Amino acid sequence: MNRVVVTGIGMLSPIGNDAQSVVEGLKNGRSGIKSMDEWRQMKGLNSFVGGEVTGFDPKRIPRHARRTMGKVSVMATIAAEDAAKDAGLAQDYLRSGRAGISMGSTTGSPKCMNDFFSEFALKGGIEEQMGTSFMKVMGHTTAANAAVHLGVTGCVYSPTSACASSAQAIGLGYDLIRHGRQEVMLCGGAEELHVTTAGTFDIVRAASRAYNDTPSRTPRPFDAARDGLAVSEGAAVMVLEERERALARGTPIYAEVLGYNTCCDGEHITMPSRGGMLRCMRETLLSAGLEPKDIDYINAHATGTQLGDAAEAWGIRELFGASVPVSSSKGHVGHTIGACGCLEAIFSILMMKEGFLAPTLNLENISEDCAGVNHLRKPVDVRARRVLSNSFAFGGINASLIFGAG
Repeated sequence: MNRVVVTGIGMLSPIGNDAQSVVEGLKNGRSGIKSMDEWRQMKGLNSFVGGEVTGFDPKRIPRHARRTMGKVSVMATIAAEDAAKDAGLAQDYLRSGRAGISMGSTTGSPKCMNDFFSEFALKGGIEEQMGTSFMKVMGHTTAANAAVHLGVTGCVYSPTSACASSAQAIGLGYDLIRHGRQEVMLCGGAEELHVTTAGTFDIVRAASRAYNDTPSRTPRPFDAARDGLAVSEGAAVMVLEERERALARGTPIYAEVLGYNTCCDGEHITMPSRGGMLRCMRETLLSAGLEPKDIDYINAHATGTQLGDAAEAWGIRELFGASVPVSSSKGHVGHTIGACGCLEAIFSILMMKEGFLAPTLNLENISEDCAGVNHLRKPVDVRARRVLSNSFAFGGINASLIFGAG
């Protein structure tokens, strides 16, 4: 089968919108979490922290294109545009049919959805609703809008599996290239921050509540004082390419995709499964022909919830013991949900490239139920060669990826 490499990246995140800013943020312990004071007016909500993306200009996308885009699609399209440029993909190639898109999100734009139904309830009908509303909230809004904007004529897929969306998008692109169905795939995902997202997690007591006045101290993955996740937004896209083609055109290679697996727990819609996480990581190693000792770093999904962090720590401990360095990027950026799989994979690739490993921000006292793992609590200079990145979602949907240094 074809070998698959990463030749371009694009991202918008709460700690930076380019490689240099993100690397500096990870090295210096920058938190992208802030107080969301405007959320305090929502009745019953107890979590008022979140991670916003700033410093980007939506108007770089022409107005006529933005008419069908909510913020989630704007961010996804900008990330895709940046990744394609980074990889040196020409417009005529994107239109050739040999390049495709695989990009997901949890839903379409929650703001646009809220606006639509608020108007619907207020006026009792669809009068004065904009004809472009559906294009902003449809499940494949990120993939479709990015494809139209970039002129992509190859296959377009849009995994919608919450926190595993963009990891599955990468895995799907990887499989398509390995089997010769496409030469290039733009893969990733995006998520738009909205109070209803925070409310969704707060209802099930999975959102952080104890640090509303000190937002940079949450989330706290693996920590004894963790009390839930901090919802965030972001977008991330990586260009996957058939290795021989990348070498022939002389483009720089960030990393190689070595393995991928996705599976379902088949047990509970929200309760994490230790066995499911363990099985996913084990099968990912098998897909790459690797053993646990071959992995130099694990970027954990760990969001800062009680059950999720403990289950993942157990799975890592069972498979890898206490030798492989482990950290969660969510201490820095919060939970970017549909973007997190790709965003954190890019973080891992950048750490490989720059020769360091970032710690889990806010991990001060390792929880007893997360012990026995080699937790990183400060930056270390390490030239990792192979990294594993985990994404575990509601519905028991698991996805893991392994990348090797380019």
